[in-house]
Amino acid sequence: MSANALGGASAQAAASLRKLIDDPDIPEGVRKAMVPEFAELARALTKLDNDEVHIAAFGRVSVGKSALLNALLGREEFIVGVLHGTTTNATQEAWRSGTSVSPGGASIHVIDTPGIDELGGEARERLAFTAAQRVDLILFVVDGDITDTELEALKLLISPARPMLLVLNKADRYTGEERDTLLQKLKERTSGLIDAENVVAASAQPQRRRVIRINAEGQEFESIELLPPNLAAVKARIAALLDREGRTISALNAGLMASQMSDQLGKRLIEVRAEVANTLVHTYSLTKGVAVGLNPIPVADLVAAAGLDVALVVHLSRVYGLPLTKIEAGQLIANICAQLALLMGAIWGVHLVASALKGLSVGLSTALTAGAQGALAYYATMLTGKAAEKYLQNGKSWGELGPKRVVEEILAGLDRDSVLRAAKAEISAKLRG
Repeated sequence: MSANALGGASAQAAASLRKLIDDPDIPEGVRKAMVPEFAELARALTKLDNDEVHIAAFGRVSVGKSALLNALLGREEFIVGVLHGTTTNATQEAWRSGTSVSPGGASIHVIDTPGIDELGGEARERLAFTAAQRVDLILFVVDGDITDTELEALKLLISPARPMLLVLNKADRYTGEERDTLLQKLKERTSGLIDAENVVAASAQPQRRRVIRINAEGQEFESIELLPPNLAAVKARIAALLDREGRTISALNAGLMASQMSDQLGKRLIEVRAEVANTLVHTYSLTKGVAVGLNPIPVADLVAAAGLDVALVVHLSRVYGLPLTKIEAGQLIANICAQLALLMGAIWGVHLVASALKGLSVGLSTALTAGAQGALAYYATMLTGKAAEKYLQNGKSWGELGPKRVVEEILAGLDRDSVLRAAKAEISAKLRG
């Protein structure tokens, strides 16, 4: 890919991240609820702005992940130990200039992760997987034939947008023939998951060896020799992958993150809007129930309370970012009520009769019927609000189901008797107060 194309991909990914981070339409409550996710977006944006490529080492405890990264860095930055769980946090270090790998001038950062099989270390395992999801290239490190646990983890980490090297570390423990046989076996077991050329051997921290030398006088001298790390194959594959597509991978991963985050935000916005909408529907339903219960004028209470339904629908439309005029809200309510009348004609009949009874017996019926009448008004507004909410959730459309089916589903999902009992009790308590 050309330099211009690379720059365009990075710029596009960065623009997507900035748009999400700076979106003024995201409610403050959603931002507070998703602080970790927004922090992740900010990290990804910094990574792109600084032209960074991130590489993570992943694998079982004590396979030599930290030693491998130290050898790549050429300095001791990561803790190396023989006990399980030496690495307890995902740790990041910059691979400074002067190394043999320099993908187009990008800044390389290497990340060490906890082992996947640490006993009782579920949190560390989750941390390792999370860290691996942020990076552009994974070094999956093994020290022998791949185990079932390792293979399952490897499958989870495979992504078309993120290359992976399978590194056979501690290769110095094997003879040349044993090493070649083991590499071939690893290639066969990961066939279809990892390209054969990306299965390589390394000796990050070779074992000391005893060396016997003979001097000019024929005397034998024994010494312990520390061999240098052998990472030639690993460095060559990293260079080949990152020189060719390192920045493209980084931009692609950032774009994928922006897409995933956008989906998460969309779901969270729906949840937040639903919470606000439920509160609104309950508040308007209760207000209408009390207003209908208190209004002494027969039938007129229903007409007066209709204004509350209009106000509810207008308010809901603002919550969903699809404002409706009062006329549009009235037309929507008329449509909903027409469907409700078809499905629940008897209920509306009782509603009307209960309202008319208020004019009898010098207000005695008002006291007797106010709670029931108010409960029916509450229920009617709740149905109207829920139906309007479905309409707005579909972008001011009934969707594929149509208004009748939507209303049917709402009715089926509400226990009418329970709603009426609860509403009557709440309204009666308000009226007594």
